[in-house]
Amino acid sequence: MPNDLSLGEAARALDVSVDTVRRWARAGKIETSRDDANRRRVPTSEVARLAGRPGRHKTKDSFSARNRFPGVIRSVEVDGVMALVEIEAGPHLVTAAITRDSVEELGLAPGVPATATVKATSVMIDAASGEGSGKSRSAV
Repeated sequence: MPNDLSLGEAARALDVSVDTVRRWARAGKIETSRDDANRRRVPTSEVARLAGRPGRHKTKDSFSARNRFPGVIRSVEVDGVMALVEIEAGPHLVTAAITRDSVEELGLAPGVPATATVKATSVMIDAASGEGSGKSRSAV
């Protein structure tokens, strides 16, 4: 078993937790074997196979928000003390409700490059196949 790794070594190489590697093994997503002491071992070939998947998001900054969508401001609608700012970030449109003061202080206007940074405690995911088609399976 010289080409096998311990669960900890495999987890570090894949940038996941040991518990995640255990769950993957139980679900059949990763092959493991047992050594003479009945400890799980992960073939290096399995680590190499899974190493190409996207890694965890890193903040690369001094604050914890990891979901960042760089793009260009498409529209700014100011009404009273509030404003709606729509950012075109690749194929996505992100709309933020912010204060009028923020729009003015940041100089936000259509065509200005900006990044939408999202830190949410509640994110909904719709796993329907295609937009507006099929049976929706949403979770919070």
